[in-house]
Amino acid sequence: MGNQTAYQSLTRTFQKLHHFAHLGAIASWDQAAMMPSKGNDARAAAQAELQVLMHQLITAPELERQLREAEQEALDAFQRANLREMRREWASANLLPAELVEAKTLAAARCEHAWRDQRKNNDWQGFLPNFREVLRLARQEAALLAEACGGSRYDALLDKYEPGMKSADIARIFDDVKSWLPGLIEAVRAKQAAEAVIAPSGPFPVERQRELGLEAMKLLGFDFDGGRLDVSTHPFCGGVPEDVRITTRYRGDDFAQSLMGIIHETGHARYEQGLPRDMVSQPAGRARSMGIHESQSLSFEMQLGRSRGFLQLLAPMLRRHFGDQPAFDADNLAKLFTRVAPGYIRVDADELCYPAHVILRFEIERALINGEIEAEDVPALWDEKMMAYLGVDTRGNYRDGCLQDIHWTDTFGYFPSYTLGAMYAAQYFAAMRRAMPGLDAGIGRGELEPVFGWLRENIWSQGSLWRTDELVSRATGEALNPAHYRAHLEARYLG
Repeated sequence: MGNQTAYQSLTRTFQKLHHFAHLGAIASWDQAAMMPSKGNDARAAAQAELQVLMHQLITAPELERQLREAEQEALDAFQRANLREMRREWASANLLPAELVEAKTLAAARCEHAWRDQRKNNDWQGFLPNFREVLRLARQEAALLAEACGGSRYDALLDKYEPGMKSADIARIFDDVKSWLPGLIEAVRAKQAAEAVIAPSGPFPVERQRELGLEAMKLLGFDFDGGRLDVSTHPFCGGVPEDVRITTRYRGDDFAQSLMGIIHETGHARYEQGLPRDMVSQPAGRARSMGIHESQSLSFEMQLGRSRGFLQLLAPMLRRHFGDQPAFDADNLAKLFTRVAPGYIRVDADELCYPAHVILRFEIERALINGEIEAEDVPALWDEKMMAYLGVDTRGNYRDGCLQDIHWTDTFGYFPSYTLGAMYAAQYFAAMRRAMPGLDAGIGRGELEPVFGWLRENIWSQGSLWRTDELVSRATGEALNPAHYRAHLEARYLG
């Protein structure tokens, strides 16, 4: 061990961190999918202890010297990229005292656990004390990070999920979307009002929905030897690249919710399973950003899953699991899976209304973290923006309003990733179609490998070797260009 270079010593430390993160990820999955409620306090304490251990490891005094020495060593391009990502993680961790890391983990576990019942009971007042504490600690973290890195407090939290992205850039992109989205929603709803759509006739037994979901995952190339499907309150993809866990939820009267949720999470899972396995324990081998992660789930759910070609593949599967009915005709499915109807719930929102849900949350959480509003102000702002952006009245309905998302029990700065992901996904598919003009016809014939191959080569296998803009430029020929997103929506919904 004495002959190790500084860079080799660093890789060993980050390998240890990867192993600890593996245990933490599986414990988090179990907490959401399997754990009995009385286990929460003990699990929270164990997770907090693990976070402190990991924090001690990455803030050990010798790492600063090793990072400095490694800069002088002869490293190849991958090692240079890995060193850049190591330094980024190290710098961020060193700004946060261990007691803040522990306090945040405990407050988040308390808030999330109580939220499960508070949401069901429409209990905003009950949620507020825990939420205030989570917000207080998030502001503390944001202030420490912003002081060292410059920019606003919200920028500092955003950077954890979207490295290098500034909230001013996102605000500019989102303001543009707000200028044309309401008009597009209105035009599409007027067009769809004249269309006849046959609603599927249930019930849809949960066991058959599960079998359908597993069949869809198989079609989409999920590796069942390296992951599994389970049930949780809020669908997610967790675990680690070597053991990916995805969850969904079922409703007996609606197969589409669980099916599209599974397709969405399978996109996340394929990204994780496709990351470069030989560098899986190193920062440069990880997913690039949450926007890039969401671009994978939305490539699967929106670009591929709701395309006419894919719905042709889905039609016989639906008949096999739920019996033959007119609603399962491919043309009817295309209308069904592109219906536009503003509603309360973000995760159930159609493709056109979804960005409005995200923009609303971005604007509220940015104001919260920057200290422009307080926790108590959230419901009134929520009501105002839901009415302005979607014409939906949420007054007094906290369960389907500001209590609906799990994110604010422990996370700020994540929401923009969803719509950034939709924009990246539209840009990928524009690039794929340029390179492969027969792509859509091939999808209808079940030829999905060209899509997976393109994503594998350009995104999955690249990990975090490149900064986000460079990754997207290398894949598509340009940095993020939201014009592709608007063109996709107009073609699909008005074409």
